[in-house]
Amino acid sequence: MTTEAPLEGEKTLLILDDDAAFRTRLARALEQRGFEVLAASSVAEASEITTKTPPAYAVLDLRLEDGSGLAVVEALNKSRPDCRVVILTGYGAIATAVAAVKAGAIDYLAKPADPEDIVKALLASPDEKPEPPENPMSADRIRWEHIQRVYELCGHNVSETARRLNMHRRTLQRILAKRAPR
Repeated sequence: MTTEAPLEGEKTLLILDDDAAFRTRLARALEQRGFEVLAASSVAEASEITTKTPPAYAVLDLRLEDGSGLAVVEALNKSRPDCRVVILTGYGAIATAVAAVKAGAIDYLAKPADPEDIVKALLASPDEKPEPPENPMSADRIRWEHIQRVYELCGHNVSETARRLNMHRRTLQRILAKRAPR
């Protein structure tokens, strides 16, 4: 376990997430830890903030309605190469993690991420290796969250969600009727 150094220098932090409740909670938690938070709900809004006042830190959602958080990582690398970026996603996959790191992110965390984990990732020294998570999400939980996200993106239309997930409609209805796995 590492000890956090107090924030020194510039403390501006961009939070990009299209989930308003999550964005607000995370902004409040990180403000309490000394960051000056700039919040955005879209790639366009984040790009505008990045151009006007490039932040020292950024916490970006990977998948957004108007694009990918990776576009913002690339914009941050151009406007502020020393910006420390952490990508958050509900869709943890090796390919997206590799793409995020290649784009310039320093870490990649699965949602829902604890503010402490985010701060540790933002402030970790480059040679420091992260500890494995104490309670990693189960495969069933990851699958359930992916199904829920697609279901929301389809406007809670079961038939369309089943088509996109390539599964039978009744199977999807049974999954949706169950509680989330742990």
